[in-house]
Amino acid sequence: MKSLARFAFRRRWLILAVWVVLFLGMNVLSQTFGTAYANTFTLPGTNSTHALSLLQSGFKSKSGDVDEIVFSARTGTIASHEKAINAMVKKVEKVPAVASVVSPFVGGSLQISPNGKIAYAVVYFTKQGYKLKAAQVQPVENAGITARSASLDVQFAGNAFEQLASQKGSPDLIYGLILTAIVLVLAFGSFFAMLLPLGVALFAVGIATASTTLLSHGLSIATFAPILGSLIGLGVGIDYALFIVTRCRQGLKRGLSPEDAIVTAINTSGRAVLFAGSTVCIALLGMLVLQLSFLNGVAIAASLTVLITMFASLTLLPALLGFQGNHVLSRRERRSLAKSGPEPTITNSGWQRWANTVSKHPRKLSLVALVAIVFICVPFFSLHLGSSDAGTDPASSTTRQAYDLLATGFGPGFNGPLQVVGSIHNAKDEATMVALDQKLQGKPDVAVVAPIQISKSGKVAVIYVVPKTSPDSKVTENLIATIRNDYIPAVNTTHSAIYVGGLTAIFVDFAQVFTSKIPLFVGVIVLLGCLLLMVAFRSIVIPLTAAAMNIFAAGASFGLVVAVFQWGWGSSLLNAGTGPVESFLPTIMIAILFGLSMDYQVFLVSRMHEEWLNTGSNEEAINRGQANTGRVISAAALIMICVFFSFAFGGQRIIAEFGIGLGGAVLMDAFILRTVLVPALMHFFGNANWYFPKWLDRITPHFAVEATEDVKV
Repeated sequence: MKSLARFAFRRRWLILAVWVVLFLGMNVLSQTFGTAYANTFTLPGTNSTHALSLLQSGFKSKSGDVDEIVFSARTGTIASHEKAINAMVKKVEKVPAVASVVSPFVGGSLQISPNGKIAYAVVYFTKQGYKLKAAQVQPVENAGITARSASLDVQFAGNAFEQLASQKGSPDLIYGLILTAIVLVLAFGSFFAMLLPLGVALFAVGIATASTTLLSHGLSIATFAPILGSLIGLGVGIDYALFIVTRCRQGLKRGLSPEDAIVTAINTSGRAVLFAGSTVCIALLGMLVLQLSFLNGVAIAASLTVLITMFASLTLLPALLGFQGNHVLSRRERRSLAKSGPEPTITNSGWQRWANTVSKHPRKLSLVALVAIVFICVPFFSLHLGSSDAGTDPASSTTRQAYDLLATGFGPGFNGPLQVVGSIHNAKDEATMVALDQKLQGKPDVAVVAPIQISKSGKVAVIYVVPKTSPDSKVTENLIATIRNDYIPAVNTTHSAIYVGGLTAIFVDFAQVFTSKIPLFVGVIVLLGCLLLMVAFRSIVIPLTAAAMNIFAAGASFGLVVAVFQWGWGSSLLNAGTGPVESFLPTIMIAILFGLSMDYQVFLVSRMHEEWLNTGSNEEAINRGQANTGRVISAAALIMICVFFSFAFGGQRIIAEFGIGLGGAVLMDAFILRTVLVPALMHFFGNANWYFPKWLDRITPHFAVEATEDVKV
C-alpha cells in the first residue's frame, strides 16, 4: 500500500490523466452504443412459468405482453367516440412490436363499462414486457395519444407501459449532494477538502454508470440497476474518500509532510477501505449463489460500481491530495500548525468524552440501545413480500390514471386477471377444463370467469379469471393458491397439466422463490463476514458481535420500509402508495446492508485493533478507537443518509424503498449500533474481545486491515 501511495503522489499527473481518459472513453462508448436494460427474469419449474409456456405454444398471438389503452369519456359516452378510437386502433396495429389489437367495440361490448363512460382496447405485444425495449413501446403510446381530446381521455396500462414510464434517474439527488457538501465543509472546515470526497465519488460513479450501460448489451441488467448503482457508489465512494482524507489531515496536523501524510493515510485507512470495499463486493456477488437470473445483472453492476469507486479512492484520491498538499487543511488549521506545532495524538474532544461515558456505563447503555433497536424492528414481523402494482405509481403517471379508471369501470381485480391454462390431449381433458370453468363461477373472491378458449390446434385451453381484489392484495394471492390447490384437483380426474398464470401469478411465484432463498443467502454472507473479520482481527467475539449487529441493522431497516410503504407512514411525502414490499428487495438490501455495516465495523474496530496492538489495554484501545473514529463515522453516516434519502424522493417506488431502507439503516447503524452498542459490549466483554486460540491462529491466514503508523515525525 505504501508503494501504491507513493507512486500516486509522485506520478499524480499520470494518474489523473489515466482516470480522465477512462472517464471520457467510457462515456463516449456508452453514448455511442446506448442502453439495453431489461427486467428479464426466469422462474424455472414454477406454476406460472408452465402456464406461460403452454400459452405460448397454443396462443402465439397472445403469448406476449397484454396491455390496455384505456378511454374515459369526459362528455357523452364511449360510443360517441367510436370513430376516433377505431382510427387510433388501426394506427396501433401497424406498430411492428404489436401482434394484434382488440377494439372496445368488438366482442359484444365486454370492454365497455356498464355506465358506458370507460372502455379499453387490448394490445397484444409480440414479446413479454421485460423483453420489450422502450423504442418498441413508445410508438404504441404515440399512436394512442392521437385519440386524446378535450372530450376523451386516453391512458395506458400494463407492464410494457409501466417500464416505459419508469423514471430514469433521481431528480432530487442534487439536494442530497448539496447537503453532503455542507456536511463535508462542517467536518473539514475547508472548501478544498470538501471537493475531494465529493469529486472522486462523482467521477467514479460516472465511469461506473457508463460501464454498466455497456455491460447491459452482454448481460441482462434490470432497469433500476443504474440508479441503484449510483446510490451505492455515491454512498460508499464519498465515505471511502472521507476516511482517507480525514486520516491524511490528521497526519498533516501532527507534523507530517504531505507525502508522508498521504502514504500513512493509504497504508492505514486505505487498507480498511480495500478490505471494506472488497467485503461489499463479495456480499453483492453473493447473490449469484441464489441462481436467479434477475439478480445476476444487479449484483455484477453494483459490485462493479463499488470496485471502481474503491480503486478511485486508492489511486485518484492520493494523486489529488498531492496537488492540494497542506491546502487540504483549513486556513485556521494551517495557522495553528505553524504557530503551535503538531497537535497531540489524544485530544479532549467531544467524542473522547463520549467514549469515556460509554466505558463507565456499558451495561445501561447496551440495554437502552437494544430496546431502541428492537422497537424499530417490530414492524418487520408484518412484512408482506410481493410486487406493487400501478396503484402505487405517482398520481400523475399514465399507468396510475389508467389503473384507477379500470378499477372504477370494471372492479379492482380487473388490473390483474389470472390465466388458468390447461393442456388438451383428448376429449376428457377438454371436459376437465369445461368443468373447471363452471366450478370457478360464483366462487368467493372471483368477480368474472370468462368462457373457455381453445387454441386452433385444440391442444391448449385457457380460462381468464378476474379476482374481486387488486393484484397486490393478499386476498388475490390466496385465491391463486386456492385455485391451484383446491379447485383444480377437485375436477382434474384425468391428471392433465393445468396451471395458473398471468402477471399477478408470476409475481406471486417470484415472491415465493425469493423468500425461499433468503435464509440460504443470509447464512452464506453472515458466515463469510464472520470468517473475514476473524482473519482480519484475530478474534472470535468481534465477528460474532458484528454478525448480530448486521442482523439488527437489517431488521430495523425492513421495519422502516414496512412502516412507510406497507402501513403508509409518511408515504404521501414520497409520492408512493401503500402496498407489498418488492419481493427482490430483501435479498438485494441485505447484501448492501451487510457491506455497509461491515464498513463501519471495519473502520471502528480496525482503529481499536491498532490501539490494542500499541497499548495492550482493552479499555484504552476502545476509548481511543472510538474517539478517533467517532467524528468521521458520524460524518460519513450523515453523508450516506443525505445521499440515500435524496434518492427516495425521485418518484420511483422501488428506488424509494431502497433509499428509505438504506438511509434509515445507516442512521441506526452509525448512531445506535456503532456509537453505543458495539463499544459498550466490547467494554463489557473485556479482553475476551481479542481472544483467539493458538491452534486457530496457526491455521488462519494473516492479513492486517490497518497497519500501525510507522512514519516518524
